[in-house]
Amino acid sequence: MRILHTSDWHLGRTLHKVDLHEHQAAFIDWLVDLVRERDVDVVVIPGDVYDRAVPAVTSVKLLDSALARLADTGATVVLTSGNHDSPERLGFGRGLMRAGVHLLTDIAGIEHPVSVEDEHGEVLLFGLPYLEPDRVRTELVAEGEPPLARSHEAVTRAALERVRERAAAHPGARTVVLAHTFVTGGEASDSERDLSVGGVDSVPAGVLSGIDYLALGHLHGCQDLTAAVGAPAWYSGSPLAFSFSERAHRKSVLLVELGAPGSGEEGAEVTVERIQAPVPRRLTELRGTLEQILAQQDQHGSDWVKAVVTDPARPAHLQEHLREGFPHLLLTEYAPDGREAREGTPVVRREANPLEVMDEFLAAVTGADPTPAEHDVLERAYRHVRRDQEAS
Repeated sequence: MRILHTSDWHLGRTLHKVDLHEHQAAFIDWLVDLVRERDVDVVVIPGDVYDRAVPAVTSVKLLDSALARLADTGATVVLTSGNHDSPERLGFGRGLMRAGVHLLTDIAGIEHPVSVEDEHGEVLLFGLPYLEPDRVRTELVAEGEPPLARSHEAVTRAALERVRERAAAHPGARTVVLAHTFVTGGEASDSERDLSVGGVDSVPAGVLSGIDYLALGHLHGCQDLTAAVGAPAWYSGSPLAFSFSERAHRKSVLLVELGAPGSGEEGAEVTVERIQAPVPRRLTELRGTLEQILAQQDQHGSDWVKAVVTDPARPAHLQEHLREGFPHLLLTEYAPDGREAREGTPVVRREANPLEVMDEFLAAVTGADPTPAEHDVLERAYRHVRRDQEAS
């Protein structure tokens, strides 16, 4: 069976105020073509389909179109909700969903895996939505039993027990689990929302063992956790970068070949191919003086750029110069070389001389003591304000 694993679309997300809708639509166009070209049997999407619980209408329409087009290829589509999604809103209408599209967004869905057949027999696809401990630790126990511990490990362990019990009723079936969680050993970036509950935000890898293929969502970098889990386990990562911490990521989707069932404790034969996703623009961080940064505009003029300017004194009209050289500039930081970072916020004493405070402020902003001419401008401005106050 050929399974395509993609996750964390975050439809509706922006990148430092840049609307990514057209780039997300382009990714879906590419994805549909890929599913058709590679004769994919199942598409799995483990969560964070939307970027927020109440998505924009444009994002809802884009997902609606994506699911319809993927189903039209003949592939079965299985998706779960992530921590950014509202499981109720994402799962609305699942009973009316067209054939071949399955939304597994609640705890009850764990008991009802999607069954797909191939030449080697049955494959059960289980969907674990994002399991928020405070919300589900009573749902995952039998009536009358005490709630589970308030941790991601406890609720995930209980959910996997249900998966294994259900799978045991299907001898010889292979199991694929979609799980939106942070597995210990995974590498995070700046753009994932923290899952911490009581200081514990990750699930030990061993909790997730015993599955033929574990399709993970949440972390935005594509990564292989097979060695840690003890069974084939991958994060596909997000198709687009959502912060400069992801600038070194190679954005991908995963094409999983699920072979014949294993014997005894051995899992099915599994091979995973990383397929690089299209990138609208490179993310580049440039550091140096303004002159050094502008000298690189031929190489990086079409990139999304973060500029870290290190001139001893803040250059005049800094943003204007940078935007002229880099039309897609997203972030600018002024970090002069040699200046020690200050801890905390400077405290201004009530008895301090206002002109001294102004001089100190200018020095803090520019990285250099005011020149006599600059001090003269500040002094004249201060005297003008004082005269107006005394006149009133």
